[in-house]
Amino acid sequence: MIDRREAGARLPHVMTANLVIVESPAKARTIERYLGNGFRVLASYGHVRDLPENPGKGKFGVDVEHDFAPEYVVSDDRRKQVDAIAKAAVRADTVYLATDLDREGEAIAWHVAAAAGVPAEKTRRVTFSEITEGAIRDAFAHPRAIDQNLVDAQQARRIVDRLVGYTLSPLLSRKVRGGLSAGRVQSVAVRLVVEREREIGAFAAREFWTLEAILATTGEERFAAEVVRIDGAAIEIADGETADRHAAALRSRAAVVGRVGVRTQKRSPAPPFTTSTLQQEASRKLGFSPKRTMSIAQRLYEGVDTPDGHVGVITYMRTDSTAMAGVAMGEARAVIRDRFGEQYTMPKGRVYRTKAKGAQEAHESIRPTSFGRDPESLGAGLKPEELRLYRLIWQRALASQMAAKELETTSIDLAAGPYELRASATRTLFDGFARVYTEGRDDDGEDEREGRLPALAEGDATHVADVTPTQHFTEPPPRYTEATLIKALEENGIGRPSTYAATISTILDRGYVRVEDRRLRPELVAEIVTDLLVEHFGDYVDLRFTARMEEELDEVARGERPWVPLLREFYGPLKVRVDEKRRELRRADFTTEASDEVCSLGHPMVIRLGRNGRFLACSMFPDHKESRPLPGDEAPALPGTGEICPKCGEGELSAKRGRFGPFVGCSRYPDCDYIKKDGPPPPAQLEFTIVCPKNGDGHLVARRARRTGNVFWGCSFYPKCDYTTNFEPLGAVHDVDDGPVARRGEGALCLRCGAAIALPDGDAELAQLVGRVLAGGPPDPAALARPARGNRRSGTSRSGSGAAGGRGRRGAAGAPTAGRARRGSSTPGE
Repeated sequence: MIDRREAGARLPHVMTANLVIVESPAKARTIERYLGNGFRVLASYGHVRDLPENPGKGKFGVDVEHDFAPEYVVSDDRRKQVDAIAKAAVRADTVYLATDLDREGEAIAWHVAAAAGVPAEKTRRVTFSEITEGAIRDAFAHPRAIDQNLVDAQQARRIVDRLVGYTLSPLLSRKVRGGLSAGRVQSVAVRLVVEREREIGAFAAREFWTLEAILATTGEERFAAEVVRIDGAAIEIADGETADRHAAALRSRAAVVGRVGVRTQKRSPAPPFTTSTLQQEASRKLGFSPKRTMSIAQRLYEGVDTPDGHVGVITYMRTDSTAMAGVAMGEARAVIRDRFGEQYTMPKGRVYRTKAKGAQEAHESIRPTSFGRDPESLGAGLKPEELRLYRLIWQRALASQMAAKELETTSIDLAAGPYELRASATRTLFDGFARVYTEGRDDDGEDEREGRLPALAEGDATHVADVTPTQHFTEPPPRYTEATLIKALEENGIGRPSTYAATISTILDRGYVRVEDRRLRPELVAEIVTDLLVEHFGDYVDLRFTARMEEELDEVARGERPWVPLLREFYGPLKVRVDEKRRELRRADFTTEASDEVCSLGHPMVIRLGRNGRFLACSMFPDHKESRPLPGDEAPALPGTGEICPKCGEGELSAKRGRFGPFVGCSRYPDCDYIKKDGPPPPAQLEFTIVCPKNGDGHLVARRARRTGNVFWGCSFYPKCDYTTNFEPLGAVHDVDDGPVARRGEGALCLRCGAAIALPDGDAELAQLVGRVLAGGPPDPAALARPARGNRRSGTSRSGSGAAGGRGRRGAAGAPTAGRARRGSSTPGE
C-alpha cells in the first residue's frame, strides 16, 4: 500500500547534480530511489568527528581556558567518508544534509559540513520523520539552514559529559580501582540501582493474613467474598492463631446483603510509543534489551523490502512525543473500520499529550509509516526479530486510535455480625482497543479476572459454606529491570531518548551492574563508587541536579540561553571540588577494612577490594604477598587440584577464583601461568630427574600438546629454553657424553648425540635402568632431526636441533608428530 502523501510536494528543479548526506548506507539506498536522477546520496556512517578519545594526560580535548572550545578530530575510520563527501561536494550545486531530525542529527550535519569544508551558502538542511516517498519529497521541497541552537545544545551536552567523565573517572581509578568510570547520567543510574538494593536489604517483612469466604445463596449458587472489616475497622490480622479464630467464628454465621452496586467504566488505550515506552514494552513482552530494540528499530526506520518496494516501515525511533499526524490518524481509522467495523473507530483521531518530564522536540510518536502494511504482509521481507518489533509498534499505534474498552463492575457488600465482606466481579461489555493490544505490566500482580456474581438484592441472605485464612508477607520494592530503570530515568527527567539504551549498556559493560533473572543487581564496586560520589560529589549525582542540567540544555536548544556561560558555571565548582578531593581522599578509605584473620607469618590480614571482588591480604603487602579468599568464599574443590603442574613441573595445581568464576591453576603464578582446561588429564611426570640436554640447567617435564593431545617432554626453563622431545626418557645416560637415554621403538637413543643404544632384555632389567650408564653406537644427529614439511625427512638436523653443537629457535625432538611452536604459544609442541 503506497503512502497517500506521495503524490504531494514536488522536488526542486534539477539542472545539475545535487549531493545528499545521510548517516547510513541503508538509508542512502532507500532515499536515492525516491530522489531519482540528479541526486547523489552518500552516507557519513554516523559521526565523522568528535572530541579526541585520548587527548593526553590532564587534557579533555576541550580548551577550558578559551570558552570551552572543543578540539574536534576526524576519526581514522571516517577519514575515507569525509574525503569522499568533500570531493563530491566540490562538484555539487547544492549539498543537502539529511541526517536525523533530533539534536544529535543536527550536530552530525554541522560536523559533516565542517569536516568536508562545505561552504555554508551551499548547504541545505532537510528533516523527515519517516522514509517514504511522500515524506522525502515534502522535506526536500522545504529545506532550511542548520539550526545552530540545536548544534550548540548538543555540543554543550557532549562537553559537559566529557568534563564529568574525564575529571571524576581518573579520581575513581586512583582512589578505588583502575578502569572505573563516572558519567553525568550513568552515575545517577547506578545510584538508583544501588539505593533500590539497599531498600530491599533494609526491608523487614511483616506478616499479615486475609480471610476469603465462600458464600452460598438459597439456590446454592456459590461465590467468593473477602472480609474487609471487623467491628467496623479495616481488617488487620497479624498471626495464624487469630486468623483461625476469626475463620471459625465466621463459619457459624449467615451473611446478609447490605448493598449491591453496578458501575460501568471506559478504559482508554495507551498512547503510541515513544523511545522510552518502546524500550520498556519490548523488554516486557519480547525480552529485548534497550540496545537490541534500538538496533532493530533503526533498520525498520531506514528501510526494508516490502510488497511496495524498499521503504522505511516505521517513523523516527528517537522521540519523546506521543503525537500522531492527522493523515496517519485518518489512515488508521480506515484500517480499523475495514478490519473490525465502525463501532471500533473514533469519530475523530485520539490526541495524546506528552507527559514525560522535560519532553522536547516536536516529533511524531513511533508508528508505522502506513497502517496498511500489517505485520502479516511483511512476514516474507523481515527477519523474525524485526517482525516481532514491527508487530508491537503496529498494534500499539493502531490500538491508540480505537474505541475505548467498556467494563461493568458489580460489587456486593454483605454483613455477618461483626464481619463485613465484599464480593466483586468485572465483565467486558465491549473489548474496543483490547481486541488488538493491551499494554504490559512491570509488577507481578494478577491480571484483572472477569466473572459474574449471582443476582442478589439488598436484604437477601446467604450462608457461609467455607472460610480460608491465607498467610501473606509484605514485600520490598522490586529490583529494577532494564524497562523500569528507563521508566525511572524518564520520570525524573534524567537523560533523553537517545541516551537510555547507551546508559543501560554502559553500566552493564563497566561491571557496575549485572542482570540476574532479568533484574538489575549492583556489584560491590557500584556500592563503593556510589558512596564516594554521594558523600563527596552529592550534588553532581543528585536526581534534581541532573534533571536541571537537562532543562538548561533544552533552554540552549530553544535559543533561550548561551552555552558557554552554562559550561563555565558548571565546570568551575567541579574542578575545585575534584582538586580538593584528590588531595584529601586515600585509596584505603574505600578499598580496605580490618579483619580478625592473620597470615601464615602471624601478621594481621585486611579485606581488600580486587578486580574480582573482596579478598583477604596480608597487611604487610608488598613485603609479604600472601592472600586468600574470605571465609565462605573459598573456591570449590575442583578436579585436578593437588597435581603437579604439567607446564613447569614444580608448582602444584590449586583452586582459584577469577572474574569468570573458579578455575584450577599453578600455585607458582605469576612465575607459571598454567591454567587447567577441559580435555585429557595431565600426563604423569617422570619419577627421576633428567637434565635438559640443551642447556644443562633445567630438567625435562612431561607435557601434553593442546592440539593433538600427544605427550612430549620439554625443558622446565621454557620459554627461555625451548627444548622438546617426543622420546620418553628412561633414566639412564650414554657412556660417551652423559646424554639422557630415551626409548625409540624397540630400542633407545641418546638425546644429546643421537647414538643408537641397545636396551637389556627382560622387564626386570628395564625397570632398573635409572642411574645406569649404557654403551651405544657412533653419534647420529640425523636421528634427532625433525620431519620436514609434507612428512619428508631431512638429512641433517634442523636449525635449532638439540644435537651436539646445535643452536637456534628450537630444541631437539625426534618424533615426527612434534610440530613447530606457534608464535606466542605458552606451551611448546602445541
